[in-house]
Amino acid sequence: MGYSRAVVDGDWVHVSGTTGYDYASMTIAEDVVAQTEQTFRNIAAALQQAGCSLDDVVRVHYYLTEPAWFERIAPVCGRHFATARPAATALVCRLIDPKMKIEIEVTARRRA
Repeated sequence: MGYSRAVVDGDWVHVSGTTGYDYASMTIAEDVVAQTEQTFRNIAAALQQAGCSLDDVVRVHYYLTEPAWFERIAPVCGRHFATARPAATALVCRLIDPKMKIEIEVTARRRA
């Protein structure tokens, strides 16, 4: 299928749903907090290639496979978005791979 990790459209950067896979080793941790940390590393790398950072994120969607995990990941998300404080939505759903516990997508706006 056609797919891009991130698409730049003018000042806007759209990062697709990103999971906790370590793409260098194609492994994924079992713990949802560890997956969340890796997801943020993956998103930060995509944003950096597009000329911005997590501080430029204006919108975030969190997709969790278990509602109880939100309390566990909230401090991680809060730390990564302490500056940006983006508009956020959290949803509970199934993901494509049962190993995945969280998927995050973001929209950022590059600063002049």
